[in-house]
Formats: sequence, structure tokens, C-alpha cells
Amino acid sequence: MKKVREKNEYEGNPVGLSKETATAMAKELDRHLASFIVLYHQYHKHHWLVEGPQFRDLHLFFEEHYNEIHEQYDAIAERLTVMGYCPTCHPANQLKIAYLEHEEEGEFRIREMLNKDMDDEKSIAVELRKSIKKAFEMEDFATKSLLEGILLKTEDRCHHIEHFLGEDGLSIGLIAKPSDIMEDGGAEESKSKGKKKAKA
Repeated sequence: MKKVREKNEYEGNPVGLSKETATAMAKELDRHLASFIVLYHQYHKHHWLVEGPQFRDLHLFFEEHYNEIHEQYDAIAERLTVMGYCPTCHPANQLKIAYLEHEEEGEFRIREMLNKDMDDEKSIAVELRKSIKKAFEMEDFATKSLLEGILLKTEDRCHHIEHFLGEDGLSIGLIAKPSDIMEDGGAEESKSKGKKKAKA
């Protein structure tokens, strides 16, 4: 096939952004696009492999996340075309510019998978903030607005994973007493309350 233009060839844009701004912000967006695709595949993997008592909740939880991420990286790619640039589409080239790393092949414990997802979401949030600041400085307010919306949802996903990783839960009560899982101070407080009730 004959190319119409090369990957990094700038074709101009219809929205009045300077070439300097478009080029700088397109580079930022391309890194996010590649990284979101890495995370998209990772959530799919976790969706396929999750098992255990919370299988259904986590199975649907991961599905919700990869669907949301798909919408977000699609919006990023569309913005790249507005800038006058082609998004990086080849998987091998995406890996070169992504700031996230693919999880190794194989199955891991669910808490490890969730921890990896949370760490990656956190990395995305940190990188998005840098790009938002740059977009503001370069007066690319539309890209700033797009990334702010994506950042809010990224932080929300990260926060929800944190809840899944919480140590408290109904399942703990089936195998342990509160004193077995409380911090030392909490255990002493619990014993103290028990003695007071006995005296009463």
C-alpha cells in the first residue's frame, strides 16, 4: 500500500493551534494513548482470570474499567487527529512510547493484580497532571479540558480499587475475631471495654 503521509508528518489543523503547540501536545497525547492501551489489555486479562468468592463483582468491575478506558483512549486518538497528526497504532511502537509496562504473562493472585492496576492508574494520573499543566501553558484549552475529564475518572477508578484492597470485609468475620485483625492499640481498647462490661 502507498502511504498518503508519514506517521510524524504534520498536516496542519482546522482549529487555529500553532504548529509548535500541536506538535508538543500531540507528543503528550500519543504517550497517553499508548499507555491507556496497555492498561486496557491488562484489565481484560484480569477480567478473564479473576476467580474466587468475589468473582462476579470483580469480573464486572474490570469490564466496566476496560470499557471506560476504551472510550478515553478513543477520545485521545481523535484529539490527535484534530492536532494534524496520526496516532501511533502499531503495538510494537506503542510499547516504545508508553510509560506503563505490560504485566508479565501468567496468572497472579487477585490482590497482586489489583495492586498493579492501582499503581498503573496512579502513574497515569501523575502523567496526566503534567500534560494538563503543559496544555494550559501552551493555551491548548480543549486538550486541557479533555485530559481533566479523563483525570477525574482515572482517580475515581484508583479510589475504587483501593476499596477492594481494604482489609475490612464481611469475609474476615467468618475466619477471624476482631481482636485478631485490629492494630495493637485497637485490640487493647477492645479488651478494656470487655472488662468494663464485666464489672458492670
